Amino acid sequence: MPAMWLFKTEPSEYSFERLEKEKRATWDGVSNALALRHLRGVRRGDAILIYHTGNEKAAVGLARAVSDACADPRDRAGKLAVVDIEPERRLPRPVPLAEIKARRDMAGFDLVRLGRLSVMPVSPERWEAILEMSQVSGAGPGKGGSRLRRTPAARGRAPSPRVRS
Repeated sequence: MPAMWLFKTEPSEYSFERLEKEKRATWDGVSNALALRHLRGVRRGDAILIYHTGNEKAAVGLARAVSDACADPRDRAGKLAVVDIEPERRLPRPVPLAEIKARRDMAGFDLVRLGRLSVMPVSPERWEAILEMSQVSGAGPGKGGSRLRRTPAARGRAPSPRVRS
């Protein structure tokens, strides 16, 4: 069964809208040890909830991992990881962090507990709760519902966006 993840990005650096336009990107730039451990656990087909940080602070869209996580080819030390993702769809309504924090069932969620963590697992119950809060029901792994360095075909157009942890 595919896993579910939350990836954070600063929309002024790389937004979900840009991912939709580019159709595919490589999530990279994660350096926090725990976030890297999570990123290395991402497998092809896993569902991803894209969360905008900064002034937005809201879950905004769904993407899907289209590759397993692997070593970042640009990292000579071999410590960093990357994963290719594609957008699936925008949430009908962004789900603000304040709404997530207001729910008792979200108290133990890493998004609430560890505010600076950029990649984290999402339990099926929390995934469904966030989708319900966005007015999406029944989405999730296998149901169409889930930062990024561009694929080689797109690399010539702009510099690689980087996610920071």
